[in-house]
Amino acid sequence: MNQQTATTLKTDRIFAIDFFRGITMFLLIGESTHLFHYLVDPSLDGTLISAIGTQLHHHPWNGLRFWDLIQPFFMFIVGVSMPFSFGKRWQRGAPWSLTFRHALKRSFLLLFFGWALYCIGPGKLTFELWNVLAQLSFTYLVAFLLMRKSIPTQIIVTFLLLIGSELLYRLFWVPGFNQPFTPDHNFGSWVDLQLMGKLSGGHWVAFNAVPTTAHTMWGVLAGMVLKSSRPNRKKIQILLLAGLIGIIIGYALNPVTPIIKRICTSSFVLASGGWSFIALALSFWIIDVVGFKKAPAFFAIVGMNPLFIYLLTNTGGSGWLWGIVKPFSFGIFGWMGKVPTEIITASIVWFLLWYICYFLYKRKIFIRI
Repeated sequence: MNQQTATTLKTDRIFAIDFFRGITMFLLIGESTHLFHYLVDPSLDGTLISAIGTQLHHHPWNGLRFWDLIQPFFMFIVGVSMPFSFGKRWQRGAPWSLTFRHALKRSFLLLFFGWALYCIGPGKLTFELWNVLAQLSFTYLVAFLLMRKSIPTQIIVTFLLLIGSELLYRLFWVPGFNQPFTPDHNFGSWVDLQLMGKLSGGHWVAFNAVPTTAHTMWGVLAGMVLKSSRPNRKKIQILLLAGLIGIIIGYALNPVTPIIKRICTSSFVLASGGWSFIALALSFWIIDVVGFKKAPAFFAIVGMNPLFIYLLTNTGGSGWLWGIVKPFSFGIFGWMGKVPTEIITASIVWFLLWYICYFLYKRKIFIRI
């Protein structure tokens, strides 16, 4: 690669995408350390720490907390990356059929990993499809199939998915599952019983993959905006406007269609999608326009190996690190009390997870599918 080409690639890179993906993954692996659980210990009730900890937990049903945005952010940023990754391949002359096979393979592997993770805990084969990888396998493939369609077509499809999901919940007639916004008594719960013979226990439903497809498709559209030749000011305006529209409509619908993350209601998808657009706009402005890149690079490192670190933390990696750190942290900081020491231990484990990503990054090891 000559110097001019290298310079062009460096200049054209949208660093906000790396940061957005990285901070989303950084927060996801933080959950695996149980740090967020310790922040809401009863001994901390009424403190700022407890208030922060509450925002790092899903809302029990009707409402929206910060943590409810992490999964939409994850779905969204995958979509944002797609116009860049597939666009490069198409520009190099790769036929659509070849990229379709790649997308199909990736979708299958995501579904496989999403299923396999549920088999590790019980130590036997089981069939559960509630996690983010299983859902992403569906949203990713649908977004790919539609990303070369016109922008109006893509927008219309996303709203058809939301409207269709809304109607299925509202009009479903089977007794016991005809209460659209009641935990475990709705259409999504009925689908889970037919598909898996069980309910999640946390009121989650696998059917969420259908409405949350909008997050990935809207991410594709946002990626197209960033990839376009528009002035940066115009890109930010478009992203902010899309975000404000989503937030306003989403919250306005709440009295009619409750904002419920656990069954991914249309109002939730719109509100969380709106926040996704705004978060991307702010990231792009701060990092790529203002040029503030040093601190965000800390998070971007985690985003370089998202699948690896997700699988590591969901297959006992965090617990393994806990076992290593605990004797030292409790031996040194135990005098501070159980909860403070647990918080310190979890924070150290979180840093070590980041360092594993940094270790791979420095050695240019990137595990992808």
